[in-house]
Amino acid sequence: MQRRKLRIYEKYIKRGLDFVLALAALVALSPVMLVTAVLIRIKLGSPVLFKQQRPGKDEKIFNMYKFRSMLDVRDENGKALPDEERLTPFGRTLRATSLDELPELINIIRGDMSIVGPRPLAVAYLPYYSDAEKHRHDVLPGLTGLAQVNGRTALNWDKRLEYDVEYVKHISLKLDIKIVCLTVKKVFARADIVEAGSQGDFHTYRICQLKERELNAAGNRE
Repeated sequence: MQRRKLRIYEKYIKRGLDFVLALAALVALSPVMLVTAVLIRIKLGSPVLFKQQRPGKDEKIFNMYKFRSMLDVRDENGKALPDEERLTPFGRTLRATSLDELPELINIIRGDMSIVGPRPLAVAYLPYYSDAEKHRHDVLPGLTGLAQVNGRTALNWDKRLEYDVEYVKHISLKLDIKIVCLTVKKVFARADIVEAGSQGDFHTYRICQLKERELNAAGNRE
């Protein structure tokens, strides 16, 4: 996949539209965010917000903001317990309704993210992308994306990344509007949600794939 020539929408319109819409959403949703923050403080403790380093456009690392959705519970050695043991029913509700994602509006206003784009994944995954998959970082990561409206976390990793690259190839205002509308529909329906940790880490998934291919290749040679 060669470097794309930017279309007018992507080059001149998308960023300005992101800024205006994210700022408007932040103002309109501030009461919801305030109530959410108070409930998180009561039910899950502090800090209410947390940040994670994620790769953005051109793999530039930025701090992504989210509402916390898990308890800070540790074993006798001070190590955090597995996610499934720290995720409460309240935390699951935050994730199912995507309320935990609302602080990412700040990232959009700052220019770290876009409203629509490939979801920003862990920094640790960077060495495991194929050459084609690396093109997901040719654009700003998004609050929602093509993968999120075509299966969300119910998709396997290969399909999710395939949708990310497909989006990069076909960015348009029409596609962004379609993705936003489908996202709203899926959030209200709480569709295509898989329990945290059930998919496994991407690097583990990719390493298993490589080992399976090596075994298959060895078997074909025998």
